[in-house]
Amino acid sequence: MEWRQLAERVIAGARLSREEGRAVLDAPREEDLAILDAAYRVRRAFHGDRLRLHVLRNAMSGVCPEDCHFCSQSSISGAPVKKYTLQSKEELVRGAVAAKELHAWKYCIVTATRGPSEKDLDRICDAVREIKRTVDIKVCTSLGILERDQAVRLKEAGVDRFNHNLETSARLFPSICTTHTYEDRVRTIHHVKDVGMQACCGGILGMGETHDDVLDLAFTLADLGVDSVPVNFLDPRPGTPLSGARPPSPRECLRYLCLFRLLLPRQDLRAAGGREANLRSLAPLALLAVNSVFSGGYLTTPGAAPSEDARMIADLGLEVEEVIPE
Repeated sequence: MEWRQLAERVIAGARLSREEGRAVLDAPREEDLAILDAAYRVRRAFHGDRLRLHVLRNAMSGVCPEDCHFCSQSSISGAPVKKYTLQSKEELVRGAVAAKELHAWKYCIVTATRGPSEKDLDRICDAVREIKRTVDIKVCTSLGILERDQAVRLKEAGVDRFNHNLETSARLFPSICTTHTYEDRVRTIHHVKDVGMQACCGGILGMGETHDDVLDLAFTLADLGVDSVPVNFLDPRPGTPLSGARPPSPRECLRYLCLFRLLLPRQDLRAAGGREANLRSLAPLALLAVNSVFSGGYLTTPGAAPSEDARMIADLGLEVEEVIPE
């Protein structure tokens, strides 16, 4: 495969074929740097040397009724996580202020639940309205399965993006979760797009998927036309059904990120959960493919300190992108 030529075709508007995607995953080790160079060329063409920081807020913890096998907050998890209901409006707003102080481009309010109750949705909408009034930051919410009328309310409150990951391929999903379906997740993404919010949708790699599963996930996201793609790498949590899973190696993680970048050149592609644990010493190289990262930790696990991320970004010569006040 002529990787530089492939990058130029993608930049010119060609869509990566499934055969080319498979070649990215199956190429011999000595082509690692050439593939990363191709991904970087695409990244630079569409996103320059800018990098977006995203900050998560675990707004409701440990009370989810679903059985997602990877999640330490699920109903079947024995992991020792904090348990609390939805935080107050004031706490959610303070989280946005703190995220802005870290130079975040986006603040993401996350609740571990099947979907939002009307009471919780009222509080989240109130908090978002206050955030949009007082803080120059993009807002994303991740609240589980969403109905169309709920999507309308979030859009009207000022939510910029809604996150609901597909997690894996349609084939593998039933072995990862049984309390809702893959179609439930796809339908939520359609509701989000229909009402005019941006759709944030990605997955988790390292849950026993084959290369075909990875390709199925990536091409489904492309077909759905999502705007933002968080690529998570499983960091197995003790007490969950996937506690003994084998996470992907650092090189495998980079290959996956290159695949997603070449297939999704314009999307806000993010190295998400498990970035530090799985990429390890190769973590800086991931920023040559992606244009955003989570900083300041994840929902129930810590990440690199914001100061460490800032140093890595500066060392790579990248510029942190922030929301410009209107």
